[in-house]
Amino acid sequence: MDPMEIEKRSMEIIEAELRVPLPEEIKPVVKRVIHATADFSFAETLRFSPGVVGLMRNMLCRGAAIVTDTNMALAGISKPALKKLGLEARCFMADADVAEEAKRRGQTRASVSMEKALALPGARILVCGNAPTFLFPLLDMCPAPENIAVIGVPVGFVNVTEAKERLWKSGIPCIAAMGRRGGSNVAAAIVNALLYGIPGVRS
Repeated sequence: MDPMEIEKRSMEIIEAELRVPLPEEIKPVVKRVIHATADFSFAETLRFSPGVVGLMRNMLCRGAAIVTDTNMALAGISKPALKKLGLEARCFMADADVAEEAKRRGQTRASVSMEKALALPGARILVCGNAPTFLFPLLDMCPAPENIAVIGVPVGFVNVTEAKERLWKSGIPCIAAMGRRGGSNVAAAIVNALLYGIPGVRS
């Protein structure tokens, strides 16, 4: 079968088996996460700030920077879709200056990566699929910077649920996967769903 036909059929199966009523704005995002994971529980655990899907798509159309917490999440984001919009996604985790600064201060590279992302000019969509400490420098800022939106779906057992709860309560526009589940594949799937929902990106 053609890859696009496989995807189309997969989405039809997901639609047929979905048991949770979802607003039309968020349904394509949730379905793409289920497509990436075969885990229908995300229909109940993904949370969306009011209007955040439209907000993030508008940010992307205006050239917002995308910064991920892992190269795995970065690798999963559709490069043809980014090219259509003239966008570039970045990850700072492997940068030498990030590694040196993290070692000097006894902090995680993820935390220092977020600091580097926050120093960028303009609008930013910050994508966390693995390391909850990526979120901490942002969550510790008061007030939070403007022109920031977050995809917060780290996976694991240490600081994960706490980081997501803090993100959700922070007032920062976000999409968050509550609980322990998440991952770089989930993060990339959300970004791709946002990109694919912009007219002309997949044509």
